[in-house]
Formats: sequence, structure tokens, C-alpha cells
Amino acid sequence: MKKVKFVVIGAGHIGKRHAEMISREDEADLVAMVDIRSEKECEIDKFKVPFFNSIENLLESGIEFDVGNICTPNGFHASQSLLLLANKKHVVCEKPMGLLKEDCEKVISKSLKMSRDVFCVMQNRYSPPSKWVKSIIEDKKLGNIFMVQLNCYWNRDERYYKKNGWKGTSNLDGGTLFTQFSHFIDIMYWLFGEIDNIQGRFDDFTHQNVTDFEDSGFVSFDFKNGGMGTLNYSTAVFNQNLESSITIIGSKGSIKIGGQYMNKVEVCNIDNYEMPELPESNPANDYGPYKGSAANHNYVIKNVIDTLKGRTTATTNAFEGLKVVEIIEEIYKVRNEQFNLR
Repeated sequence: MKKVKFVVIGAGHIGKRHAEMISREDEADLVAMVDIRSEKECEIDKFKVPFFNSIENLLESGIEFDVGNICTPNGFHASQSLLLLANKKHVVCEKPMGLLKEDCEKVISKSLKMSRDVFCVMQNRYSPPSKWVKSIIEDKKLGNIFMVQLNCYWNRDERYYKKNGWKGTSNLDGGTLFTQFSHFIDIMYWLFGEIDNIQGRFDDFTHQNVTDFEDSGFVSFDFKNGGMGTLNYSTAVFNQNLESSITIIGSKGSIKIGGQYMNKVEVCNIDNYEMPELPESNPANDYGPYKGSAANHNYVIKNVIDTLKGRTTATTNAFEGLKVVEIIEEIYKVRNEQFNLR
């Protein structure tokens, strides 16, 4: 059995999770890790693989690998994807795929030219409520979609934004919607498609001294496929995450998926339909004082292996990754007009 050889680039919280999930797969081998910090600082002794301080040094080493998992700050994702693709490697890219639509387009063009896959990490698609509501929408159980409300209320305070770190910077973080809430925008896009007629109000309540951008917003829009939607978000919530929820109102019923991480079906009221019992959702990624999205990276790695072995296709392909970036970019154009930003 030929194993798929992975390299993890970026040895922070998410990079270590990727490495752990790869190590657990029988058909995968973790063959190296990369980070600009020292191996000791990264605390990755348990993986017992060669370590490099740059992708260039990794490539020069001659180590053979099939896939590079990019787990670095957001602002590096597109350029590092291009470097790996130029060297005929498949790419697994943590969200977001890039900070600009045009950079994502370059990645897609290069992937097609080199005949290599780009997998975008949007692991919330694997949660049982997400898979269930996807089937409901595809089977048109709700009839015509009238309204969709996406609420994302999390806590990100000084415990999260380290001094001289990349988080909170415009060039490497990019903004609250890129770093905290792109998973949920992806779910909305996955279910209902593209948006237009965007309007919004934005503010920075508690992060003036720690980030370059807003921490909160109310956004309204229309779906091109029909219906209207709102996105309400904030990282100014006191002390801990409050909720990540989606409410869907259709001509034949209503659904609400809530909880802190969009992991609980709170309302299912559909004409002539009985709610099935869903499997338990995985817990949120735990980073100590703060928590992230669902811990579904095992499904991501499994999907990469199965796709490369010809058994399936990418759960979130590069085009879908680009679409999420495009939606955020369009919302931020409205924000920039409010704050007179270029």
C-alpha cells in the first residue's frame, strides 16, 4: 500500500493538529515539518520527523512528499500555495485560501497548469448538523428560501492577540471575517450560493489597541438564488464565546442550528417531516483561554487521502475556497467605504 506523504508547514496549534491527524492515518506518512521558529520552540518532538525553517530549505533537502499542509498566518497562504504547486505538490490550505480574490485565482490557475489539487480546510462541513441541513436544502424540504440569519458572536481579547504577533494585523490576519468566521460564511455559501446587494454597519468596540480592523458588524444582502440574508458578528463578547448559529426560514418550514459552534439543532419545524437523530458533533478546538471551530480535521486528512487515491473528490475545492474569499472581500469593500479605507 503506497502511503500519501505529507509535510506540515507551520507548527502552531493548527499545524500540530494537522500533524496529529496525519500520524493517525494508516495510509499517510508525516515526513517533515516546517516553521520559522526553532524546533524546540515549536515543541514538536513527539512527531520525530525532519524539521526545516523554510519551504525552500525543505525543497532543497530532497525529501520526497506529495502534499504540503499550509498552517501559517493567513497572509502567507496564497504565496506558499503557489510555491508548492510550482514544485508539483498538492496543497492543503487552512482558511482562508488567501486575502485577495486575485491571489486565489493565481493559485487555481497554477494548480490547473501543474495538474495538482488544492484542498481548502473548511472542516465545519463535516459536522452532523451541517451535513443534515445540506441534505434538507438539496432535497428542497424547506421549499422556497425566504430568509437566512447567520450569527457569530465570539470572544477574542488580549489573551488571544499577542504583542508583536500576526493576529490582528491587516497584512497577515486580514480581518475578523477571514480568521474567526470564514468557516461559517463557507457553510452559508455551501448551502445558498453567492450574494449581492450588500449593505453593512461596522464598529470596533474593544479592539482599538490590539487589531487593525473592526471587531463587529451587521451585514445584509440578497442571495442570487433567491431570498435575503443577514450576517451579524462580533469578537467583542465578554470572556467567552456566545454562539455561532444559522436560522433558515422557508415556505415549508424553519430550521435553527445553534450552540457556540453551530453544532446543535435547536429548531426543526418542517411540513410533514420528522427530525432524524444525528450523531454527536465533535467538540470545539481548545486553545486554552479561547476555543475555535469543530475539531474535524481528521475528516479533512481522510478526504485528501481518498481523493488522491481516486475514491472521492475534495470536500472543499479551490473554487469554493475562492468564493468564500470573494464574499468576504465584497463585505469588506462596504466596511472600507464606512471607514474611508482604501
